[in-house]
Amino acid sequence: MPYNRRFLFPKHQTTGGAKGQECPASKEPLKVFKRALLATSFFVGLAGLAGCGSSHHTAYVTTPLNGSISVFRVESHTGRFTELPGSPFQGGISPSVILVDPAEKYAYVSNGGENDISLFKINRNFSLTEIMPRAPAGTNPSSMAMDSGGKFLFVCNSGYIGGVASNTVSVYTIDSSTGVLTVVGNPVDVGYNPVYLKVSPSDKFLYVANGAAGTLSAFAIGSSGGLTQIPGSPYVLTGGIAGPQGPGPNWIAIDPGERFLYVANLLANAIGAYTINSSTGALTPIAGQPFASGTGPSSVTVDKTGTYLYTTNITSNNVSAYFIGNTGVLTQLSGSPYSAGTNPAIAQLDPSGQFLYVGTQAATAGGNKQILSFYVNQQSGQLTPIEGSNLASTATSLFVLK
Repeated sequence: MPYNRRFLFPKHQTTGGAKGQECPASKEPLKVFKRALLATSFFVGLAGLAGCGSSHHTAYVTTPLNGSISVFRVESHTGRFTELPGSPFQGGISPSVILVDPAEKYAYVSNGGENDISLFKINRNFSLTEIMPRAPAGTNPSSMAMDSGGKFLFVCNSGYIGGVASNTVSVYTIDSSTGVLTVVGNPVDVGYNPVYLKVSPSDKFLYVANGAAGTLSAFAIGSSGGLTQIPGSPYVLTGGIAGPQGPGPNWIAIDPGERFLYVANLLANAIGAYTINSSTGALTPIAGQPFASGTGPSSVTVDKTGTYLYTTNITSNNVSAYFIGNTGVLTQLSGSPYSAGTNPAIAQLDPSGQFLYVGTQAATAGGNKQILSFYVNQQSGQLTPIEGSNLASTATSLFVLK
């Protein structure tokens, strides 16, 4: 997960608040990008956080420096993370990304230091038990994505070892009964140093950010998970430094309506914006793009209504917020950017739209990394800090259960 890379760096919920409790919503309040640990390619998956009345959710966090996966209770009203007894659980070497299947039975973790993927059973108490053996991957599996039905897993292989680079995407089928992965065909070639990939909401298309190539690769997803490159792909991005890296694409977000695709261009200090052809998946630049951000935009996420977009700016230490117009044009909100600790690497909205979580790379004065929580005003899109949670080691991936 890089850092100058490239900087590389989502259960228990009920609906409705407890008697006497007030919901927060009732208030207005360079060269090679590597997806390592200090990067902005921080992968975060958040699934579920439903409404304001539940007491807590369960979150899984990968921390490569100590080779483990930590389990936390996330308080619904404060956003505070509290580690559960028995955590952390041992992973492979340098676990970088975690995803959970839609049924919340299994968790998948990419191990960048040993080029494979771990499968964990999620127990009733939300602890993790690894199921061996681990599935082989390409060199430095740095990002993963899953379709909404939990049938396929897509993995970026971005490593470069001994003069040989992977620069591929591996595809696996997922056995719904056992969670076991089975590889689909041969890895598919993409651009140099793929650092992030995203499946479209319809599950029809897959997009890959090639960090050091300055391009986006686009594929149609077949019924068996196979990938077919879309005509016009790869797309060369504009802006940023001179040379083959271009703007340094580091993260991808797609609005729920699958109309627009946005890219955090780390080296261009800007957000790339494209319309998506609903039939072919082809991309067309939106007039006026790329749109200015803070310094070093490392991640980007769109709210569940497709109205607001947020990006972390790892170098300027803040989060920028934008309104998304009917044509996909971004307009920065009043009050943006918002202070977000030191080196904020990722920002991810929970599906309820009530909270934004931001992971930082640099330590506080006390030596801790942080996950910051913000309350989101769903009418205005503006953010209000709630509470920060300290971590002993830098997190590179976060997944919150429903």
